[in-house]
Amino acid sequence: MIRRFGEPLVRGQRYGLRHGVYAVLLRGRDVLLTHQAEPDPEFQLPGGGIDPGESPLWALHREVREETGWSITAPRRIGAFRRFVYMPEYDKWAEKLCTIYLARPARRHGPPTEPGHSAIWMPAEAAVPILGNSGDRHFLARVLRTL
Repeated sequence: MIRRFGEPLVRGQRYGLRHGVYAVLLRGRDVLLTHQAEPDPEFQLPGGGIDPGESPLWALHREVREETGWSITAPRRIGAFRRFVYMPEYDKWAEKLCTIYLARPARRHGPPTEPGHSAIWMPAEAAVPILGNSGDRHFLARVLRTL
């Protein structure tokens, strides 16, 4: 069973399944986050949805590069969680199945290409409480306990 985080289900609402991949990217005790300006400003683990026909690892590499400008190496799956949300950018109610990877940031190629995203390095301990969803907070805190 995959643990659920976040908002409770909206009674009577139908949710479409949305698979996504996200990365915990550490450099020492600093973590690379993405800050998404819209629809609501929030800090997130870099990542996003898997496009049709795309493998999860290919999507992880693509999403991290789009949202941070960095390439990654050695991704390793560390877990998964579900959350039920309304995605205003798609006008869609989604059951997001979020798979989390631990990976190494390899090289900065430039600024993020995803509109409204900024790449932010910060101390990982400071990042835990400001992440925008409880699933991201859980997995970053879990990784920090192993360091």
